[in-house]
Amino acid sequence: MENKATKRLVVLGGGISGYGSAILAKKMGYDVFLSDKGSIPERYKERLLEWEVPFEEGTHSEERILTADEAVKSPGIPDKAPIVKALRERGVPIVSEIEFAGRYTSARTICITGSNGKTTTTTLTYKILKEAGYNVALGGNIGESFAYSVATGSFDWYVLELSSFQLDGMIDFRADVGVLMNITPDHLDRYNYVFQNYINSKMRIIRNQRPNDAFIYSADDAVIATELPKYELSMQRLPFSARHEQKEGAWLAQDGTIRVKTADTFFSIDTNRMQIRGIHNAYDTMAATLAAVAAGVPAESIVRSVLAFTGVEHRLEPAGAIDGVTYINDSKATNVDSVWYALESMTRPVVWIAGGTDKGNDYEPLKAFAKQKVKALVCMGLNNQKLVQEFKGIIPQIFSTNSLEDAMQAARKVATAGDTVLLSPACASFDLFKNYEQRGELFKEWVRLHGGH
Repeated sequence: MENKATKRLVVLGGGISGYGSAILAKKMGYDVFLSDKGSIPERYKERLLEWEVPFEEGTHSEERILTADEAVKSPGIPDKAPIVKALRERGVPIVSEIEFAGRYTSARTICITGSNGKTTTTTLTYKILKEAGYNVALGGNIGESFAYSVATGSFDWYVLELSSFQLDGMIDFRADVGVLMNITPDHLDRYNYVFQNYINSKMRIIRNQRPNDAFIYSADDAVIATELPKYELSMQRLPFSARHEQKEGAWLAQDGTIRVKTADTFFSIDTNRMQIRGIHNAYDTMAATLAAVAAGVPAESIVRSVLAFTGVEHRLEPAGAIDGVTYINDSKATNVDSVWYALESMTRPVVWIAGGTDKGNDYEPLKAFAKQKVKALVCMGLNNQKLVQEFKGIIPQIFSTNSLEDAMQAARKVATAGDTVLLSPACASFDLFKNYEQRGELFKEWVRLHGGH
């Protein structure tokens, strides 16, 4: 391996991805410097000091940054940020944490991406491997940062949730098992509002895959179906479908069982015995199951883990009931497609709380469900104009609020026994909250304080 002592690496961003990359770089002998234009969370600062990594916050010192031989960019920093442009003009290569960390591990990877269902699929895949006795770590968008795990641990397998932003900075990295859940318009504000740019990003999940790797994808997704013929695919393909039987892969049969079939195995999972319900969970389960099959986990172990799985926080999570009204926390639904699945699974009249930072949403796909199932829409954001406009005449009652407290009061007032109050925002949380987790926590807390049980 080349001597890294003289190689200067700059890490942009001091969040979970950035601090992990900086510590791995330090361990590998780079001359490393971390720069964050905002503030670095206290817990990451402590680790950086512990590892003696030089860093700055509240500014980007160009004279220090532009001397880099290479830069690792945190996924939250857009390509149009001035410091990123300046580095590119200097010809400094910019990679993602995933690309950087991948250089320093020979562990096998299961990489999961898609517009919806990533977190549930990633969490379930990790759980199946862990319970089967694998030496496995969880990382990427959830769990610990991939780079920090590589720096401080020793694993045989990584299950990584990857966003389109993380895939953008991937060059030589390769997924042993790549999983693509679906592709629906999301984050278009980061892709010049061109859907194809975002599609191309997601399709990078198959980049560098070889014949003995596996590619797992939704056979029901029209966008994926259009894209696949554009690529030369040499790897093993394992599609999943809720509509059609697959020659090889997984499908949801009419009797409510998931069938899984590959050259080496054939088994079923009864969805009625699963603790997570709804079509979206069937998709996530099929994807996770196929990923585990590709990793060599035995069928009986997979079935046992799937039946015991209780789901993921902030994703259609029951938050309690007040006066006969059920409250559901779906704060993780930050795009239209996630809300579609949420509304699809609702069986009682819905008071829907939505809104936040709109990422260029097209609300058209939600209108049929909104008309059929939603009795009131409570908008919760600093700018609710678009939401109000889109659902006027479709949902009988619409309320505009700009705080969680006002939104909850409005929802409680309009909901009657037998209804469901569903927080499923379709938008990012950044106008009123730090992130979707904080939004979900505050929602649950409100329900608890007002007598939810």
